[in-house]
Amino acid sequence: MNTKPQVNVVWLKRDLRLHDNEAIFNALKTGRQVLLLYSFEPILMDDAHYSERHWNFIKESLVDLNAELKQYNSKVLIVQSDIIAAINHLQSHFRISDIYSHQETGILVTYERDKNFKRFCKNNLINWHENINNGVIRGLKDREGWNEKVDAFYAIDPLPFQPRQDQLVPIEVINEIEQNLNIPSLSTPEFTAFQKGGRSTGKKYLKSFFSERYPNYMQHISKPELARTSCSRISPYIAWGNLSVREVYHEAYHLKETSKHKKALEAFMSRLRWQTHFIQKFEMEHTMEEASVNKGFHRLKKSISKKYQVAWKTGNTGYPLVDACMRCLNETGYLNFRMRALVVSFFTHNLWQPWQEATTHLSQMFLDFEPGIHFPQLQMQAGETGINMLRIYNPVKNSLEHDPEASFIKKWVPELYKLDTPFAHQPYLMTALEQQFYNFKLGRDYPNPIVDLDTTRKKAGDALWKLRKDKTVLEESKRILKKHTLRNKLQNT
Repeated sequence: MNTKPQVNVVWLKRDLRLHDNEAIFNALKTGRQVLLLYSFEPILMDDAHYSERHWNFIKESLVDLNAELKQYNSKVLIVQSDIIAAINHLQSHFRISDIYSHQETGILVTYERDKNFKRFCKNNLINWHENINNGVIRGLKDREGWNEKVDAFYAIDPLPFQPRQDQLVPIEVINEIEQNLNIPSLSTPEFTAFQKGGRSTGKKYLKSFFSERYPNYMQHISKPELARTSCSRISPYIAWGNLSVREVYHEAYHLKETSKHKKALEAFMSRLRWQTHFIQKFEMEHTMEEASVNKGFHRLKKSISKKYQVAWKTGNTGYPLVDACMRCLNETGYLNFRMRALVVSFFTHNLWQPWQEATTHLSQMFLDFEPGIHFPQLQMQAGETGINMLRIYNPVKNSLEHDPEASFIKKWVPELYKLDTPFAHQPYLMTALEQQFYNFKLGRDYPNPIVDLDTTRKKAGDALWKLRKDKTVLEESKRILKKHTLRNKLQNT
């Protein structure tokens, strides 16, 4: 007779919250005792898409979760282990017949891990319940009826976290289990330029956005400096699951009823839907991680230049807005959407580098790295979908338009601080006499441009427009539209 206590295990992944967490809600609904588990998996910690900033954000999120769980005399069991090894160990303490988690739309290594885990559960007579995450639906062949399904998901009130007394495995039991497991340190640097992880911090950002910052959302959304305060800044908290898209959508919806700035809220809410839309694309076509979704663009060959790539990564291209963006991203983990598009455009069009060469650096730098957003957006900005408008951003035009006083440029490229505004935008226009006047020398104090904008723009445009007429590209474009386009044709499909 098996005398071990029976528990439901909730495997936390990119859903680091207690509230509006369907996996936790359903596990509690059974009435059984519940153990919350998070595993720092070696396959992810060693993966090139992740970096220390991500793991620190996750650690801060887990510390925040455990602070909230104190009132229930419980905590998350946090281990550093392969997930199968962790469950195997738990089986020596508990009878585990049911494991709950969300459906993760992740990178290829998590896809393979989940297939292995499914086999493991089947062999061990464990029911693995995977719940929909933020409205993304698994197994779709096309978008027929997708809008209605997502509307229904968003319409549900956020799920409460209401465990019964003693329903969560007590801290004392978890402490005992930890004795024979590899328990990672959750310490993180106290002072950094990154947003701090955790639901409580995410709620503070959301509160300040809805109470003070959102009225300027649309006016400042494209501005590299002003967007840092006028945008919500909750993307990391959604990416790592401190907040659910649904609960944010509900708050915006209710605020709109009394707000004088309805258009700003509507624009914000539409972007929440875009988030679900793009992740759904990746869920339905995961090969986008490594290859262009439009197979016709597999013929596009670009010469790899490590010199160009290093200059771009470090912010030393000779184009001030590009360099300011890359340095800002490297240091803070954040750029607004337009500037993200601009640096990818410069990399793929002006430097003529394959978008695949940018994937890991950008994923490591983006604090809000979300695979379902990352790969579709990279391909869209690189012009390799065949269905989107070809956008080759001009960094000078954008700096003059969106950073007219060069305040963002001068903040992140301090070499240009002493220059008058026109030269801060285009230092390469300075004559030798002007350089002498400012005690500034191109090639010494700041690099000369590594490419010519007009020449490279024309080269990229000509090559991509020519390829868009290719038979395979056209056939693939039709396939992509049929598979991924909504009936109401969401903007930026």
